[in-house]
Amino acid sequence: MTDRQRISSVSPYEDVIGFSRAVRVGDLVFVSGTVAWGPDGKLAGAGDVYAQAKQTIANIERYLSEAGASLRDVVRTRIYLTDISRWEEAARAHREAFAAVRPASSLLEVSRLASPEMLVEIEAVAVVSPQS
Repeated sequence: MTDRQRISSVSPYEDVIGFSRAVRVGDLVFVSGTVAWGPDGKLAGAGDVYAQAKQTIANIERYLSEAGASLRDVVRTRIYLTDISRWEEAARAHREAFAAVRPASSLLEVSRLASPEMLVEIEAVAVVSPQS
């Protein structure tokens, strides 16, 4: 079996569900659906899709860094929104982080996330480059 590096976060759901925030296997890093948990363990950006997306991407960046990767290494993202009419707010945050990288991406509406105050969740896949 290939060695796995597991990365955890402040999410209370990891132990309940039984998953890792991110997993690195070889040159690949998979970041699970991530929301806007702030460093204090509370959800950031109440009611604000853009603020939640920015915090979520900052969280993803931190998990990638722990796995030896960066936002430059991201090749795939999936953005889940509870209200697709607010897609431009999430897209703005995504563009600010990934304009130079331009990963393959999907933008999807879901009926809800784990808590009603969560408005956006993002997944990412990275391929670690030698210069990371």
